[in-house]
Amino acid sequence: MDENKNKQESATFASLETLAARWKDGTFREIIDDWKWIFTYSARYKFAIVFYVFLGIFSTTMGLVSSVASKYLIDIITGYQTSKLAILIIVMVGSSIVSLALDSVLSRITTRLSIYINNDIQADIFDKIVDADWLSLSRYSNGDVLNRFNSDISTVSGNAISWLPSIIIAVYRFVATFLVILHYDWVMALIALGSAPFMLLISKFLIKKQREYSKKVKEMNSQLMSFEVETFYNFDTIKSFGIAPYYSKKLRWWQGKFKDVSLDYNMFSIKSNILMSVIGMAVQFAAFGYCLFRLWTHSITYGTMTLFLQQRSNLSGAFSSLVSIIPAFLNSSVSAHRIRELVELPREVHIPESSELDQYAEKGFSVQMRDLRFAYAEGTDVITKSEFVAKPGEIVALVGPSGEGKTTMIRLILGLVCPQEGQAVIRACDGREVTMNAETRHLFAYVPQGNTILSGTIAENMRTVKEDASDEEIIQALKLSCAWDFVEKMPGGINARVGERGRGLSEGQAQRIAIARAILRDAPVLLLDEATSALDVTTERQVLRNIITQRPNKTCIVTTHRPSVLNLCQRVYRVVDTKVTELDEEESSRMSMDF
Repeated sequence: MDENKNKQESATFASLETLAARWKDGTFREIIDDWKWIFTYSARYKFAIVFYVFLGIFSTTMGLVSSVASKYLIDIITGYQTSKLAILIIVMVGSSIVSLALDSVLSRITTRLSIYINNDIQADIFDKIVDADWLSLSRYSNGDVLNRFNSDISTVSGNAISWLPSIIIAVYRFVATFLVILHYDWVMALIALGSAPFMLLISKFLIKKQREYSKKVKEMNSQLMSFEVETFYNFDTIKSFGIAPYYSKKLRWWQGKFKDVSLDYNMFSIKSNILMSVIGMAVQFAAFGYCLFRLWTHSITYGTMTLFLQQRSNLSGAFSSLVSIIPAFLNSSVSAHRIRELVELPREVHIPESSELDQYAEKGFSVQMRDLRFAYAEGTDVITKSEFVAKPGEIVALVGPSGEGKTTMIRLILGLVCPQEGQAVIRACDGREVTMNAETRHLFAYVPQGNTILSGTIAENMRTVKEDASDEEIIQALKLSCAWDFVEKMPGGINARVGERGRGLSEGQAQRIAIARAILRDAPVLLLDEATSALDVTTERQVLRNIITQRPNKTCIVTTHRPSVLNLCQRVYRVVDTKVTELDEEESSRMSMDF
């Protein structure tokens, strides 16, 4: 208990110094802005907060009543007073029970509100992260985003509801307790506050080191989480290369660094706690000695002495509670700021007029790029001065060396990234065009590279793109992708369960289910990014024919290295040296033979 209290006091004074520094350098406004953002969520529960404050004040009052009643009860037992014994017992026991019940209710209310606000914030932040600009969001590691989404939101939600009520309740508790002591003895009231100035005097000695250690521990924890996320995400690769022992060794190395930083922080905390405990004990002994002196001179009764000592402890606790709100205030601000960095990322481009294209879906769409230039970072062009077109009823291939920009072309087509120059548009049969954006994405079905099967049943995987799909529609899509032959033999058929990233399926089977999912979506434009690489030639050709047969006006764009695909394509584009150029028939045939 004392150790925790000392830690809180140390953190409080460090936080006060931080707030003072923020005020001087002009960044205190950021903290206020962070808390304004937090209060937008707190405001949704304002009536619950008012009720919380009322219960807290009433509970504190009942606790004080119980303490004063116990003072008179002790005086009665020790012979100073003999009247009103029964009523004092009733008052003391009753107020204690009421205080206990109210504390329990407060705990329940706090927990419920924290859960509600945590869910509210997470749901809102999730929606904003999903709608964030792809390029901006990709600058954050998965581990960092996950840490902010869970740890930082938890910090904010834990204080968003309780912070303001805690201030009001703590101030009331501090003032009321001080007045009770002052009513009986002003000297004792001053002694009870004795630890505060000492703590303030030594705070500068503790602040710098504490902030350094706290920062190191937080950064190391984030790095360790990033390592863990990357490791488990690439678990299959790690096992396939037989490098699990290396990662085990690396985990222990990270754990060792985290251990060293944590233990250094712990030793610093122990030394700080010893120092503050000595000061606290000095004040406690001073109060105890003063009470003994007053008792020896018959200036106070045993009951009054008990009340003094008890309320001195309560006053110290109230003071600690009051000032410990400052670290919570600051920590929530830091966490809110980290969350807001994600929230305030640029939004994806949304063009409402895109919905006007839906009426032309049956006739298909052309995908066109004109004089296009794109770079992930200024000065390093990936695509320059390039043209591209894919029309309804066509299979169009994008070929070229790895890393030259084929996947970037897919991202441009999907509107995940926007060109710095030129246009990337989707064109309807009547000539109407809309720039690629988030609102045109529903006109595409996409099968990316790698295994994209989610944990769950095959039917659940399929229905992610069409929630109301019937079993018959799912089976038909599986047939078109040549996946039904093996799915129907699995226990449960389409209700057979597969693991995360398609665990339990071969690479070829996972690809065919992913293609079936895209077919089920039945979008006018289909994008296949090396999506048939694990299929044999016969299956690959059959799948592509089935796709075009399903909807003759479908536009199909594939990135590939397979000659079997090139033979089926109406046009072939090569991506090399930042240029996208169309190959003539002779070049396409020669490229097929080169493969």
